[in-house]
Amino acid sequence: MLSEVLLVSAPGKVILHGEHAVVHGKVALAVALNLRTFLRLQPHSNGKVGLNLPNIGIKQAWDMARLQLLDTSFLEQGDVTAPTPEQVGKLKEVAGLREDCADDHERLAVLAFLYLYLSICRKQRALPSLDITVWSELPPGAGLGSSAAYSVCLAAALLAACKEIPNPLKDGEPTSRWTSEDLELINKWAFQGEQVIHGNPSGVDNAVSTWGGALRYQQGKISSLKSKQELISSCVPGDTVPGTRGIKMNLGHSFGPPALKILLTNTKVPRSTKALVAGVRKRLLKFPEIVGPLLASIEAVALECERVLGEMAVALAPEHYLVLEELIDMNQHHLNALGVGHASLDRLCQVTMAHGLHSKLTGGGGGGCAITLLRPDLERPEVEATKQALTGCGFDCWETSIGAPGVSVHSATSLDAAVQQALDGL
Repeated sequence: MLSEVLLVSAPGKVILHGEHAVVHGKVALAVALNLRTFLRLQPHSNGKVGLNLPNIGIKQAWDMARLQLLDTSFLEQGDVTAPTPEQVGKLKEVAGLREDCADDHERLAVLAFLYLYLSICRKQRALPSLDITVWSELPPGAGLGSSAAYSVCLAAALLAACKEIPNPLKDGEPTSRWTSEDLELINKWAFQGEQVIHGNPSGVDNAVSTWGGALRYQQGKISSLKSKQELISSCVPGDTVPGTRGIKMNLGHSFGPPALKILLTNTKVPRSTKALVAGVRKRLLKFPEIVGPLLASIEAVALECERVLGEMAVALAPEHYLVLEELIDMNQHHLNALGVGHASLDRLCQVTMAHGLHSKLTGGGGGGCAITLLRPDLERPEVEATKQALTGCGFDCWETSIGAPGVSVHSATSLDAAVQQALDGL
């Protein structure tokens, strides 16, 4: 069992291009968002395991002696299978939750922790006594992969604590990342955490949070943009990578051009992704010769963006940003034509366009979040004026970047004071 404090972080995710079209078999590009979730694991010998989630007001502890006496054989399973309803029911008992309790975010976060802790640590001679605190820059429920980043952080920290994977951080290093082989194991367990929370996730969010950079997703296949193969090199034809619900993957450390600076804006308009997806399907059935080409065109935007990002990774030129801006504008118009726009998103695009910037919705639409590309040549006052105008509309706005590193381990001195204070509960 690990003896020192472990500090881990993982990014959120945004869909750069391809939302809604991906439901109909088209390509989508998902990128790691550098709003991160941070985890601190503190080993101790007080006979308890504690979970502290300050973002959602959860602070719980379990007696180790009681957990040690539990029959955890219900966690026995094959290589990768979804947690069964019976397993989740038993976890609710362990957590002190009623079997029929509502599965809200807070309870599901606790269940995912217990599932990963008991599943990963049960091979130890004795369950480890530890405290885990998780704090996130990501707003929950905004379609930005907050639950996946949480599951990835938990999986990485618990695997490292139980010596299932090494701690890659060397003395004097501010931050480090795991090998591709270790990332595969982290992703496998993170996906199981996601299944506890969401039931039937695609596997994209946890893959982006694990590997970082930019990933391509189409019809159950996830691959890094740098590669044209369909299968990870260690798999034989027909194999799938653990943690992806049968999704074929080709990852390794995902490539990235220089991280693209963006504004991420949350309109705070609630929406039902399920209803929006159903609306697009209905429109496609009603106007197949109109909506079909729209979906094909959205895919063409994603493919062109993939090509440009590939060029930017080799030799960056100012005209690349102009192309990215055009693609953003075209995709936003296409998404409006699909019926997934909203007056709040129209307002957001008008505000940023008045400052010479280009925006599109990300995710389900109908409100929710949007991204605005920030060119490298932008003057600081222009960026600040845009942020002020967006917050003046009642929106939440973050200046951040996409194409961020995946799950990482940090030295204590490398973390911002604000993150340290949040993990300390200040």
